Amino acid sequence: MIQLTYASRPFGFDTAMLAGILLDARRCNTRDGITGLLICRADLYLQLLEGPEAAVDAAYRRIAADDRHMDLSLLTRRSVTHRLFPRWAMRDDPARSWLWTKAEVDDGALTRASEDDVLAVFERIAGEE
Repeated sequence: MIQLTYASRPFGFDTAMLAGILLDARRCNTRDGITGLLICRADLYLQLLEGPEAAVDAAYRRIAADDRHMDLSLLTRRSVTHRLFPRWAMRDDPARSWLWTKAEVDDGALTRASEDDVLAVFERIAGEE
């Protein structure tokens, strides 16, 4: 099993587009045995996907080809033995006040963040369950 995280910028973000992304993700992820979390706001998607390697890689390729995402950047990819979000085909979460601000993201915070920094975001949210 693998876990990967990526960041992208939404193209034309609104609630209808987000609802479409979540509907597609939940349908495909349930079918493919993938779980995860999508943090979303007008300037940022930050997502963690976890599950069978081939399925997660295929999902990431679909996301890369999806024109609702711009400036896609793979942040982490690692083997794991357990899931952070085992009950969620795709949990969605608004960006938290403690997450990087828009100005910090615009200034390159995600490109400077270590793998541990990125994973800590998802681990913190998983710990709230």
